[in-house]
Amino acid sequence: MIFFIVILRALATCLITNSHYVGVYPSDIIANGGLLGDVIFFAVSGYCLAKNNKSFPRWYGKRLWRIYPAVILITVFYFYIIKHDLFVLRKQHIHGFEEFAWWYIHPTFYHFVASIILLYVPYYFVSRYEFLRKRIPLLATAVAVIFLGYYLIFYDKTHYHIDAINEWQIRFLFFESMLLGGYFRYNDDKFRNKFHWSLPLITAALFVGYFASKMLFSRYAWLAPAQIVNQFIIFALLFFVFWLFASLDEKLEKLPKPIKACLGYLASITLEIYLVQQVIVNSLVPHFKFPINWVVITASILAAATVLHCVCKLIYWSVDKLIEILKSKFVKKEETA
Repeated sequence: MIFFIVILRALATCLITNSHYVGVYPSDIIANGGLLGDVIFFAVSGYCLAKNNKSFPRWYGKRLWRIYPAVILITVFYFYIIKHDLFVLRKQHIHGFEEFAWWYIHPTFYHFVASIILLYVPYYFVSRYEFLRKRIPLLATAVAVIFLGYYLIFYDKTHYHIDAINEWQIRFLFFESMLLGGYFRYNDDKFRNKFHWSLPLITAALFVGYFASKMLFSRYAWLAPAQIVNQFIIFALLFFVFWLFASLDEKLEKLPKPIKACLGYLASITLEIYLVQQVIVNSLVPHFKFPINWVVITASILAAATVLHCVCKLIYWSVDKLIEILKSKFVKKEETA
């Protein structure tokens, strides 16, 4: 994989995890950056999935197969084995297929899973057909216009909640992020290793502007009607973050091997880190003080994610072996018939 994408995936994981560290730091204002991590991750997904020549069932099935074993395993573990409050209090009992589907199929306990499995569907057509691939800026503009129309007519602008990840309209931003990732992939020669001194300056300015706007909108209710500005700033920030890291790809490749290995491993277990973290943070926060709590929680998340990752790899390997055995037996029967 192109290395700047590995770093962006690792960065997204760190930002998302950090945003869940409420109660860990001396001030919760440090536990921030979750939405920025989310949009980076969706853009990375759009970049990695941009080139596709598979049928929809095969392509979509592969995406689901990567996500659901980990989701089901960790949900069963947290729900039935340790019976954590986050799960037990959410629904005391499973009643019928509807609630079973909520936990294990859609939307699940995890907002990222609920969003990505839906957004994979429209993104498949973008990645599959050249007509759409060549018109990503136009598609992104259309999505922005639709969201703007919804915002002006229906959106509750009495308080600041434009970046609430559990509200369905955040998927407009997530899909725009996937389209941006695809745009960078299709225009790789325009951005990769094309560094300019202005890129870090613009990125830093947008970074400060994004968090400043977030603080202003959340503190001053009279600004709430203009909160959509926050979405435009974070999307601009995403664009320049992507451009900056792409422009440095050649230099990033020259990082020391131990650092590259750590970043690569972190990037490989991003889903598992996301799935295990919330329960671990909530369980351990009351028992330690900063900075010991940060070390213990981070180490526990990495350990749990590694175990989950290894178990999932074992499941994938076992299923692949079983399919090979069944195929070989089926072929032999056909040959002898």
